[in-house]
Amino acid sequence: MKSIPTFILTASILTASTLLAADAPKKKAAPAEPAKKAPAEKEAAAPKAVIKITDPVAVVEGVEIKKAELDAAFSRMLAAQGIPGDKLPEEQRIMGYRMILDDMIVEKLVTKRAADVKVTDDEVKAKMEGFKTKFGSEAAFKEQVEKSGMTMDKVKENIREGMKQESWINAQINGKDEVPDSEAEDFYKKNPDQFKQPEQVRASHILITVDKDAKPEVVAEKEKAAKAIAVRVKKGEPFDKLAAELSEDPSAKQNSGDLNFFGRGQMVPEFSDAAFKMKKDEISEPVRSQFGFHVIKVTDRKEAETVTLEQAKPKLLAYLKQQKRQGEIEKVVKGLREKADVKINLPEAPKPTAPELPPAGAPAPEPAPK
Repeated sequence: MKSIPTFILTASILTASTLLAADAPKKKAAPAEPAKKAPAEKEAAAPKAVIKITDPVAVVEGVEIKKAELDAAFSRMLAAQGIPGDKLPEEQRIMGYRMILDDMIVEKLVTKRAADVKVTDDEVKAKMEGFKTKFGSEAAFKEQVEKSGMTMDKVKENIREGMKQESWINAQINGKDEVPDSEAEDFYKKNPDQFKQPEQVRASHILITVDKDAKPEVVAEKEKAAKAIAVRVKKGEPFDKLAAELSEDPSAKQNSGDLNFFGRGQMVPEFSDAAFKMKKDEISEPVRSQFGFHVIKVTDRKEAETVTLEQAKPKLLAYLKQQKRQGEIEKVVKGLREKADVKINLPEAPKPTAPELPPAGAPAPEPAPK
């Protein structure tokens, strides 16, 4: 059985990528490593007509899926992942087509069965507001809608359809995804290593960046600036205020330099080694890493411990429930596909050509020059 279609597994069925043909801005990574600028977003070129494809590409219980629909969905997937469509090998392109088509087929089947489910305008509005928050602001949300070539009315229509699908799916698995406490306890006993919490520190930092090829006099100037900041902090100026004003970490204006809790090895070595040697509320001298000079403040510590069953149980039950839910959805999807009248016109993916082996006894090829 292939993986469950993404639109079914998400809490809202239609995720931002399905809804707008592009992912919402994601939360920045821990800024001990300055965030890098993402490459400019480009619309993936429509796949070249290398493979002869019949139109429609599939007929699902009398409903056609046109080649243009499949091309558009495939191009959106490539665009979201930054993959140039014109450089895909033929076998990968047809595999991608088939993967997308599988999702489209299941969506058609679920949509048909969910046709009579009622979703109110207020419910759609509430879901829409939830999507807006994921984009940071209403302006950013509207901008992404426009980039995707959609209208707000079309977005609302997609949300309504997604909520109907979700409601139908939930009705099929109602009560089948419940997890008793005994299952959580059994999982806890059989997986002790997963509940060991290593030592962690919580730290904030102010970063003064240094280019890797910076001249010695520039490095000295940057270090002097970092030392001046450390002096100001030690004299009592608020660390978070200085971080928001002076740190060259791109995320500092949002988080005031706070990196939250992290374990050993989660940050670059120089930063991590320094932070784990410090006491709570201690301020470091500038610490040099590949990114520049960091002034570090440790704001909290957690010693290594084993999370108790009672502490772990809420998240563990939620995890196991989600796993069971996915299993039940797989059964529903499999049942739909087995009983449905579906005709697929896509060709099979060509098998990759195996590399030609040298004859027995032939000398090994010379290594490529470095």
